[in-house]
Amino acid sequence: MISGRGLGHTGGTLDKLESIPGFSTRLPQRRFLAQLGRIGVFMAGQSERLAPADRRLYALRDVTATVESIPLIASSILSKKSAAGIKSLAMDVKVGSGAFMPTAAKSRELARALVSLGATLGLRVAAYLTDMSQPLGRAVGNALEIRESVAALQGEGPEDLMALVFEFGACMLRMAGAVKTIEDGRETLRRKIASGEAFERFLALIEAQGGDPRAVERPSALPVAPKRLEVLADRSGYLAAIDTRAVGLAACFLGAGRRTLADSIDPGVGFMMEKKLGQAIGKGDAIVSIHARRTADAEAAAERLKPAIRIAAAPPAPRALIRPLRETRAADAGA
Repeated sequence: MISGRGLGHTGGTLDKLESIPGFSTRLPQRRFLAQLGRIGVFMAGQSERLAPADRRLYALRDVTATVESIPLIASSILSKKSAAGIKSLAMDVKVGSGAFMPTAAKSRELARALVSLGATLGLRVAAYLTDMSQPLGRAVGNALEIRESVAALQGEGPEDLMALVFEFGACMLRMAGAVKTIEDGRETLRRKIASGEAFERFLALIEAQGGDPRAVERPSALPVAPKRLEVLADRSGYLAAIDTRAVGLAACFLGAGRRTLADSIDPGVGFMMEKKLGQAIGKGDAIVSIHARRTADAEAAAERLKPAIRIAAAPPAPRALIRPLRETRAADAGA
C-alpha cells in the first residue's frame, strides 16, 4: 500500500511504522513489487517515480487556498492508490472533532467523491463514515499506536479499534472475492487473529522492510519517552466531549507529528486516553497519560489538553462508530 506522513493534527501511517527500529518505507518500485508477490503486502511512500505529479499539485494547493478542495483531495488520494495497481479500496472517512473535513456534510461529500472517482478509474471503492469525536482506541502517538496495533493483531485491542478492524477487513475480503458476505469476512478475520497468522504476517512485513521483528514481539522494546504526567479530572461526572483535533495538535507539539513537512518526528512521545466518552469519572481520576521527552513539555501538553476535555453531570448521547454509505455498499457488492 502507498501511504503518507502526518501533517498538522492528523497522524501518518509511515511515521508510525518507522517507529519500529530499522523499518524502511523508502522502497524502490522493483523491490516492493517483488515483496508483494512474495508475502502479499508492502508499505511505502510516494516517490519521484510513483504519482510524482501529486507532490507538485499538493504544493500548489497549499499556496492557492485549495487544501480543502474535495475534487483535489479525492484525486490526490486515488492517484497514489491507482498508481500502486490496486483493484479495490475501502476508505475510512472521518466525522467529528478530529476529522480532516470540517463538517459531517463535507465528509459525506468527500466519501461520495471518492466512490465516484474510483468508479471512473475502474476501481471498486467502498467508503465508510467513522466517528472521530474521540481518539480511536487509547493510543495517540507513533510507537504507542504500534503497540496498540500489535494488541489488535493478537485480538486484544480496544473495542472500538477492533470493530473497525473487523468491518474494514471483512469489506476488503469481500471485495477481493475471498468471502461472500461481510459476516463471513469477520469470521475469517477472527480465525486468522486467533491462530496467530495475522500477527505472523505483520512480522514478515517488518522483516522484509528491514525492521526488527523483536521490537513488536516484545513491545517494551519500542521507543517510549521517559517523562510521564497524568491529566486528572477536576470534578466527578461523565466524560462528555473531547476536542480530538486539539488532542492531535497537542501530540504534534510534543513531537509526535509535524507542523511543517520538514519537522522531525519523536516516535516515543504521545498520549494514552485513560477514559472514553460516556465513562463515569471521579474527581482526581486520570483522563489522559502524557509521555514526553521533558517534564516541561509534559506540563505544557497538559495545559493544552485540559480545555479539550469536558466533564458533565450526564453522559452524552451515544454516537455510531461506523456509518457505511448505503449506495456505496450496494455498488461495491454489485447490487
